[in-house]
Amino acid sequence: DDDDDDDDDEYEEIEEQPKKKRKSSSTTTTTKPKAKKRVKATSTTITKKKTSNTKTTSTSTTITKKKTSNTKTTSTSKAKKENGKADTNNNKALKRLEKADRIAHAMQSFLWWDAQDPPEGCQWGTMEHAGVSFAEKYEPHGVKMKYNGDEVDLNPVEEEAATFFAAMDPDGMHLGNPKTAPIFIKNFFTDFKKSLSKTNKSKIKDFKKCDFEAIRHHLNEQKIVKKAVTDEQRKVNKTVKNETMFKFGYSLVDGHIEKIGNYNMEPPGTFRGRGEHPKMGKLKNRVYPEQVSLNVSECARVPPCSIPGHAWGELRHDPTVQWLCQWKENINNQDKYMQLAAQSSFKGKSDRSKYSKAALLCENIDKIRASYKKKLKSKTNEEKQLATAMWVIDRLALRVGGEKDTDEEADTVGCCSLRVEHLHFDPNGEGGDNLEIELEFLGKDSMLFKQTIDFGATMYTENNGMGEQVYANFKRFCSKKKQSEEVFDVLTPSVLNTHLKSIMDGLTAKVFRTYNASKTLQDELHKQEKLGGWSKLTPAEMVVEYNNANRQVAILCNHQKSVSKAQETQLENIGDKIKTLKKQKSMLKKILKVLKVGGKNVDKIPVKKDEKKKKEQCDKALAKAKQMKEKATSKEAKIAATEADEKAKEMKRDLAKLKFEQAHLWDKTPSKDQAAKKIQSWTEKIAKMEMNLKHKDDNKEVSLGTSKINYMDPRISVAWCKRNDVPIEKIFSKTLRDKFNWAMAVTPDWEFNASIGKQG
Repeated sequence: DDDDDDDDDEYEEIEEQPKKKRKSSSTTTTTKPKAKKRVKATSTTITKKKTSNTKTTSTSTTITKKKTSNTKTTSTSKAKKENGKADTNNNKALKRLEKADRIAHAMQSFLWWDAQDPPEGCQWGTMEHAGVSFAEKYEPHGVKMKYNGDEVDLNPVEEEAATFFAAMDPDGMHLGNPKTAPIFIKNFFTDFKKSLSKTNKSKIKDFKKCDFEAIRHHLNEQKIVKKAVTDEQRKVNKTVKNETMFKFGYSLVDGHIEKIGNYNMEPPGTFRGRGEHPKMGKLKNRVYPEQVSLNVSECARVPPCSIPGHAWGELRHDPTVQWLCQWKENINNQDKYMQLAAQSSFKGKSDRSKYSKAALLCENIDKIRASYKKKLKSKTNEEKQLATAMWVIDRLALRVGGEKDTDEEADTVGCCSLRVEHLHFDPNGEGGDNLEIELEFLGKDSMLFKQTIDFGATMYTENNGMGEQVYANFKRFCSKKKQSEEVFDVLTPSVLNTHLKSIMDGLTAKVFRTYNASKTLQDELHKQEKLGGWSKLTPAEMVVEYNNANRQVAILCNHQKSVSKAQETQLENIGDKIKTLKKQKSMLKKILKVLKVGGKNVDKIPVKKDEKKKKEQCDKALAKAKQMKEKATSKEAKIAATEADEKAKEMKRDLAKLKFEQAHLWDKTPSKDQAAKKIQSWTEKIAKMEMNLKHKDDNKEVSLGTSKINYMDPRISVAWCKRNDVPIEKIFSKTLRDKFNWAMAVTPDWEFNASIGKQG
């Protein structure tokens, strides 16, 4: 399937460099950049020593002479001095920044869309990097597992494998799921036995007799010990992490800095997979330098191998590919790559090209739809299935789908691989002329696609949408077939993909999805802006409407996510806070009423309880926990310090709760004006929190980010923000702003249309 991988592409901006002819990578050499020569402008002020009273003039400069040796400074020289001071100040400001921020500043100054392209067929002219950072060597802990009640001596390799299993949560999504647990355990135990020595292999034969609890207890203790880290140790850890990032996290490509995405080698461990992956639980082997191929330019320094006694497997100089390092993993025997980060110029060019290609569909979509609609009634089964698949890809945004070896990968489904069991006709048993089909299958990443499509609905029938005909075709394709048989039995992914490319160069199911996602977003936003009262909405309310449009796209593309326990807890907490705020508002109204009436009841108005004592207790507990952390050297002392810290944090949460519960009160009896103002403030708080709760609840099972990152042209969102004076930060995170910085210069009236596609 052409749509197996969604790109998380990003871009950066850089100062335009003078265009120079590039040599091919095979002859490219790196040279130290020469200092730029200062060129005198025609307006340069010329000063003259005291020699005579003669006056000299030029076309742009008046030369004046004083009787003294001091020359008069003109406005141009003043401007130069001011510019010099500004440059100095800017340099000082840059030096005050952290190293990572200075590098980010340098990367953002590169406008890749204005830079000269590399030679045809090449991705780069020169490329240099430090290779990949390997996982740390395993340090044995010496804790033994048990077999049939007896302790087993394990060598480091065996202990590491046992530790991988012990690290899994027994109640987690893999071992806690009755469907996945047997698969995981079977695969793990098969690989675990392969790692055992002859002695242990003859002894350990039944997984049910294996006991990893001692190792699991040790790992849990280590988690507690790590929490006892002091501020000083935390700084040291951050420094070590940054040193690795500065060494391996950046590449020099054609003379400018680019960030690398995955510079840390995947560590060994148990393979998790997604959904009910048939290989979950297998052991991922440690990758060594000999398995890694490096890709650098011929003129670049070959990075030294970071593991003593080892060497890189292969050195390549291939400018036609984007990857920096390559190796093969042992689970699926697939190639893995180290590549530039999502905000790199490589990804940026790919991203812009993707959206431009999708925009070309704007002028071709009517012709394409007319073509497949005509074939929906074809007399040949091949044409009818092809046309129906085209309709499904266009209107339901399904991926093409391909054949799967379910022994090697999860049984995920796309259009061509739909089986009869995935379609449920008239799911609610309404009978009669009902045209509903419930589609239920596992899509990409084993995400459940479960939607009931009413093919008789207006959205599928208006403008000759042919929804009824598609329903009739599905009925025919499924007739007299077993549940396990394919719906499109005479259509293959290769035939469908070839057909797509014959319609428009580069057309794929993903282009359809990108077009439909971008067009849907743009249409939904325009629809909202035309509603009465739109201009009266606040930026926050406009963002809610933007998210509603984003949600429509996510639903179209089936971008779902599972609801975590943390999300459920967060929603419950927000709901509880709203209830508390409403009770407080009700009390405030009663207080205002009492104040207006006056009399003895005014003295009965409740005031805040003293928070000072609780705060002092909390501060003391936190200080004591910090002191315990700093003094702790043994495991027991660190565990005790962590427990003290947890108790102190619990006291801090209790204090925050007390503050919230009496936030509506005053230290002394309030005035009527104070009460009225607080009622108004609480009304606004409740409205804002209710809006936040609705937004979170509506989107708890929908992934807005996936379509925002991969399918919706970012220029639509940027133009919308500019038209409505909504800060871009409200809809794009810092990561997305870096990723899409090439889109930030569009005008407020920018439109997603065919002319954009023609611009490239």
